[in-house]
Amino acid sequence: MSGATVRIAREEWRWLARSRVALVAGVLLLLLIITATFTSVQKHEAIDEARARYQSEQIEQFYNQPDRHPHRMVHYGQYVFRPLAPLAFFDTGVDAYTGNMVFLEGHRQNSANFAEARQSSLMLRFGQLTPAFVLQTLAPLLIIFLAFRALAGERERGTLRLMLAQGISARQIVSGKLIAHAAVAGAIVLPALLALTIMSASSGASAQALLIILGYCAYLIVWTLMALVLSALVPRARDALLALVALWMVTVVLLPRGLPELVAASQTLPTRIETEVAIGRDLKAIGDSHDPDDPYFNDFKMEVLARYGVSDVQDLPVQYAGLVAMEGERLTSDLFNRYAADANAREDRQNALVRTFGLASPLIAVRQLSMTLAGTDLDNHQDFLSQVESYRYSFVQHLNRMQAEQIPAVNPGEDPRIDASNWLEVPGFAYVAPNPLAYAGGRIAQSFGILAAWLAGLACLLILAARRLERIAR
Repeated sequence: MSGATVRIAREEWRWLARSRVALVAGVLLLLLIITATFTSVQKHEAIDEARARYQSEQIEQFYNQPDRHPHRMVHYGQYVFRPLAPLAFFDTGVDAYTGNMVFLEGHRQNSANFAEARQSSLMLRFGQLTPAFVLQTLAPLLIIFLAFRALAGERERGTLRLMLAQGISARQIVSGKLIAHAAVAGAIVLPALLALTIMSASSGASAQALLIILGYCAYLIVWTLMALVLSALVPRARDALLALVALWMVTVVLLPRGLPELVAASQTLPTRIETEVAIGRDLKAIGDSHDPDDPYFNDFKMEVLARYGVSDVQDLPVQYAGLVAMEGERLTSDLFNRYAADANAREDRQNALVRTFGLASPLIAVRQLSMTLAGTDLDNHQDFLSQVESYRYSFVQHLNRMQAEQIPAVNPGEDPRIDASNWLEVPGFAYVAPNPLAYAGGRIAQSFGILAAWLAGLACLLILAARRLERIAR
């Protein structure tokens, strides 16, 4: 790095420090990031503590149930809450829209409920005040307002020609401006870096936090390069500002919100009602465990009698109704899983299409990267639902097995129950969050690749713009 480049960078910093507008805007954005980080951390801790408390209370209520018939406990069910990922304070991702609580019961696969977006005002859809939102949306605006006149202003004032006449090359001038504004971008990321470092130290997510910071540094340098390229190519600073603001509106506001809608229209998902109707139709086709004359369960009855070597269900060493409940749950769960897998596959195709548009908007690439590493993307939600369904099936079958093994055949009108101590044998739900570096390494690399392509393309444009400046000044 030459001495001229360092002097130009130093002079740029000095000008930014003297500019009241630049100084006030920079301080306000830093305060906004600090505020967003502090409030997000506080909210994250409060929500996580509340969910853990509700989960503990719900488990205690289940275990404290009195003597009951096991099938009543199947329908009594239980609630499970999704714990927040350690870095969810930084980027809430899709968590606000997907729900965080699932009610588990027999014969049904319920969806997640209590999404924050459905309980909040419509302003939530414009973005929550999180560090990720500020860095993705507002930080590029600050970079634009600080850098739009970096080169165009020198041309308008005539100082560019003077510097070139003194033997300073256009490449040195451009490099000095780039260093100065890249340092500003680094200062913008610094508060979020500190918060991520602190929060990840105790959770074992340091690698994810480091990659998040690298991704946002690359994203803000993309905007720095973009601002300098346009400032070098456009003769007037005012025109550079207008072009940059228009570019910000397209790549930050319009494309990230419009493209997912287009993708959703091209890859439609069935509604909840349509899915329920289809599942009900398929259930009638495969067998209804509540219908004593159902052909499938008539065959199942013959198979059970043959397996135990008896001629009547009253002679079985286990309760036949419990066996029917277990088989019915197996059939319905297989059906639920097939529909869930189909819905997940459609959602994955939608997300894959959205990710490809990262080449059109760097915000899409950094947003996908941020959500994935923070553990708040759609894949994490799908994994939570998958683990919940696996637990629901084992939970219901555990109770059905109690019915089959502990309750003998009964006469009509009897209400057999088992001892309440049996509920303590039912294991609780423990969610194990996946490591994004293991399940989404390819997508993380794709996002970094897109950001690297933006950096490389804009760097080449800036080199060409520097040569053009030198020719114009002559």
